[in-house]
Amino acid sequence: MIIGRIALAGNPNVGKSTVFNALTGMKQHTGNWSGKTVGAAEGMFRKGKKEIRLVDLPGTYSLITDSAEEEVTRNFLCFEEFDAAVVVCDACCLQRNLILALQTAQLVPKVLICVNMLDDARKKGIEIDIAELEKATGLPAVGISASTGEGMQNLKNAMADLLEDRIKTDFIPVRYPKDIEEAAERIFDQFKNRYDFKGIYPVLRLLENEHGFVTELEKRRGKIPKDLKTALEREKSLLQNKHPEDKIAACTVLRAEEICLSAVKRNPERAAKKDEKIDSVLTGRWLGIPVMLGLFGFIFWLTVSGANYPSAMLSAAFAKIGEWLSELFAVLKIPPVLNSLLLEGVWKVLSWVVAVMLPPMAIFFPLFTILEDIGYLPRVAFNLDRGFKSSGACGKQALTMWSVYFWKKPHIFLRRCFYGIFRGALYAPF
Repeated sequence: MIIGRIALAGNPNVGKSTVFNALTGMKQHTGNWSGKTVGAAEGMFRKGKKEIRLVDLPGTYSLITDSAEEEVTRNFLCFEEFDAAVVVCDACCLQRNLILALQTAQLVPKVLICVNMLDDARKKGIEIDIAELEKATGLPAVGISASTGEGMQNLKNAMADLLEDRIKTDFIPVRYPKDIEEAAERIFDQFKNRYDFKGIYPVLRLLENEHGFVTELEKRRGKIPKDLKTALEREKSLLQNKHPEDKIAACTVLRAEEICLSAVKRNPERAAKKDEKIDSVLTGRWLGIPVMLGLFGFIFWLTVSGANYPSAMLSAAFAKIGEWLSELFAVLKIPPVLNSLLLEGVWKVLSWVVAVMLPPMAIFFPLFTILEDIGYLPRVAFNLDRGFKSSGACGKQALTMWSVYFWKKPHIFLRRCFYGIFRGALYAPF
């Protein structure tokens, strides 16, 4: 018996897909760099005779979207049919992760906070008071370590209890300036019946006039009527701050900080200093960029040079097979036209593509996967974010440029990256 469908959301690299795999038994890769994937995986798990559907959404830092994968998550949470949401948070940086949880709680009536990586947090001298977290947010919370299996049964029980209303959510809302709160309430009263808003979050996006959200809303639920547009513009004109998005974002961040002050305990004596030392090199002002360039340069050199040997072996093997096929076609007396089409056309092109493309891909992508698994790719995005922002982009796009432009158009890659990389080195925050 299916008792509900749950959306699994979270920041990139919080172990969300690990949680999904542990619950459903499916194998999902955990990559989150731009352009890799914008889909949502769906699976199920059983608790006794009850079946719970689970949707693994792409990682996003916020529901204010900047990329395709973030749009998938926002659109699912705003417009798709599901019964509850679980927001997976990293115990080592709970404050940053709670921003998404607070945004989701303003959108979805049933939200469960899943604090993952408790084992890593303990190694760093960080203790999460789950009871205090529940008290401070008004949302149910569970602490787990998905990689070791700690707390997974508690998570399953909490998800089933949430769907069957055995635990209640009493979300303590984020406090916004009075003019924004009053405008949001009036807009919510006018929009909720037509657009089936279940929380205040969509109204905040309308107040901010977020173009992507407004476009998606009209695409899925129809054009906003003229009277509602007029009411919306009137409310915007009454706001003291004509750019409410800054105030809304600041209030959410401050609320997350306030929650963590009571729910997160740090023990400096137990805190591991290894990560700080590593970050001082990998994200440092003077060494961060040179280390990155050296590491990526080595990877690309290894990919190109290392691929020559397996490419040569594959080419020789395919050539030998081509000779056998030619002899076979001669025995079978295949017509010359068909012989030329199959051997000179299909077989040679296919074998050439496989021999040339497969070896570098077999080297490059596993190496990038290793960099992601050890947590280096987010540091690359961090290093380059300041420089890329100077041209209207963000640090995450650097990874796409490394993997696409370097291979296809290296001169464009170098021209576009040179200014941003070294500007990022000059203005790095460390």
